[in-house]
Amino acid sequence: MACLLRAATWRLFPWRGYCSRGTQGELSKGFVEALKAVVGSPHVSTAAAVREQHGRDESFHRCQPPDAVVWPQNVEQVSQLAALCYDQGVPIIPFGTGTGLEGGVCAVQGGVCVNLTHMDRILQLNLEDFSVLVEPGVTRKALNTHLRDSGLWFPVDPGADASLCGMVATGASGTNAVRYGTMRDNVLNLEVVLPGGRLLHTAGPGRHFRKSAAGYNLTGLFVGSEGTLGLITAATLRLHPVPEATVAATCAFPSIQAAVDSTVHILQAAVPVARIEFLDDAMIDACNRHSKLNCCVAPTLFLEFHGSEQALAEQVQRTEEITRHNGGSHFSWAKEAEERSRLWAARHNAWYAALALRPGCKGYSTDVCVPISRLPEILVQTKENLKASGLTGTIVGHVGDGNFHCILLADPEDPEELLKVMAFSKQLARKAEFRRAVWMEDDRHQLHLENPDNPGPTPI
Repeated sequence: MACLLRAATWRLFPWRGYCSRGTQGELSKGFVEALKAVVGSPHVSTAAAVREQHGRDESFHRCQPPDAVVWPQNVEQVSQLAALCYDQGVPIIPFGTGTGLEGGVCAVQGGVCVNLTHMDRILQLNLEDFSVLVEPGVTRKALNTHLRDSGLWFPVDPGADASLCGMVATGASGTNAVRYGTMRDNVLNLEVVLPGGRLLHTAGPGRHFRKSAAGYNLTGLFVGSEGTLGLITAATLRLHPVPEATVAATCAFPSIQAAVDSTVHILQAAVPVARIEFLDDAMIDACNRHSKLNCCVAPTLFLEFHGSEQALAEQVQRTEEITRHNGGSHFSWAKEAEERSRLWAARHNAWYAALALRPGCKGYSTDVCVPISRLPEILVQTKENLKASGLTGTIVGHVGDGNFHCILLADPEDPEELLKVMAFSKQLARKAEFRRAVWMEDDRHQLHLENPDNPGPTPI
């Protein structure tokens, strides 16, 4: 689970019961022995290679390893670890698959990394209630593999095979959000270990109903909290019926304006599209090289439709009419799973395709959401600004809900280039705010380039 539980506890203490990295050195031997007493010696490591592995994710933030890594086997051990660290003022950094893009696993104050991958059971499946209870080590793909013969699936797809509780902690979205919503719409209950070790069930023990007007919405409070409020040790998730049929399609456009206008018109026409993703020409070119594809190098929409055979035929026909009216071309569609996977390969591999444009460099992803009506204007402006900046970058987005990303490539050892990235990011933030957008990255994300010890929010 790539979420973060750190300075919320250590600031409460005027002293340290351990030696933190960057101040006094290492954890005390007594504290390490206390960790071993909780989880067992084989499940504690202070080896440099292991710590470095847990001090980085997929972002360009420099590695900041924890002082120790522990692998709890159950929630009782997590609770004891939390109490132990809280009593001594030791930061806790939970770790799952390490697929984050914003440095959330970096141990900026040292401390203990709690690797939750050994807690990987699917505890309960309720077919009639369309819900499932999972431990934090269960990944998105593992869950859907388990559900394969049930007629149900979990649709939130951020791209990477992230841990589900990490997706909860970061409020993850993804390509299916336009139809199925984000993690916030698909979490029914959470089991959370609070900083002092106390266990909390946000909707009550064992509950998995869809709605309740009783009490505070604690589940909603913890979704997207980035681990600052507690360690998520189990999640009850909402499942959906597997669609009768699925069709994927792609369409190229002469300009960004035409592509995004088509998105708006498709949504206004009430076409129940399941996914609608945008990739600019630079992103398509990168994907062609990386995935050995032959897509038309132009601003492109990737779409997917779910439903009955008859409904899909109508949806595809209506969408093709709209896209052609806006100058769309190279419209191709696929029904079989293998063909759909081939069409979606470009979108799913976008991050790594972008990184391949400048081998040895790191990626920085912005995250902006605007009202649909403002999307064409701000995307066109962003593309112009990206060209003028001199940076290498691409644009990709979940345009069905007004969300898009700029993937900027930079040499982490080049301070001048990092400043350019920061300047572009701030400029985009100002434009987004001016257009009444939601800038989805907090101030820490904007500041981390000036202060490498400040990595910003945790991703999925």
